[in-house]
Amino acid sequence: MATAQSVRLGLLVYNGGGDWYANPTALRNLANFCNEQLHTNIDPREAHVEANSPELFNYPFVHVTGHGRWVVSDEEARNMRKYLESGGFLHIDDNYGLDPYVRPVLKKIFPELALVELPFSYPIYHQKFNFANGLPKVHEHDEKPPKGYGLIYKGRLVCFYSYETDLGDGWEDPDVHHDAPDKRQLALQMGANIIQYAFTVNGDGGKENKVQ
Repeated sequence: MATAQSVRLGLLVYNGGGDWYANPTALRNLANFCNEQLHTNIDPREAHVEANSPELFNYPFVHVTGHGRWVVSDEEARNMRKYLESGGFLHIDDNYGLDPYVRPVLKKIFPELALVELPFSYPIYHQKFNFANGLPKVHEHDEKPPKGYGLIYKGRLVCFYSYETDLGDGWEDPDVHHDAPDKRQLALQMGANIIQYAFTVNGDGGKENKVQ
């Protein structure tokens, strides 16, 4: 997969008190990994973008992480909905503590939709790298299996939510969390799958994008 023009990955700056900035080296490392493995042309400098900003529409992929509280105003919810309806892609990665706020926020953005658990056969797990059993487990917290959830709008996956895995921690520099090299590799590979899916399959009219 190649891109003619350099793009940047967005990191959502959100309100509520949560640490949206929790993984400062994650997106840079993911961008570099994608450029090496997928031949993308991603600028490794992440872009900090607020939910109600018109700048949101400049980024085909926006990442959300953190350990704490996340809330959206009515204005932010409207802007994020318009962004997702227009072809944007949101990846939420629970960094342990974000989960209680994810569903209320998404329900405010899309009141008519519900998160659904994606089957292991879903295309996001089978891009450049094959994950036959779904998300890899990077960090252990509550002895729960990692799960991937999706928000489907008109047949298109507009939001992927990775839970009980800590992908973003696995993307960080090796000396941050001291994760084993194989764990970091799996985390980066799954991240590359999400990027590839968002940049290619997700923009193909949702043809391969339905939960079976």
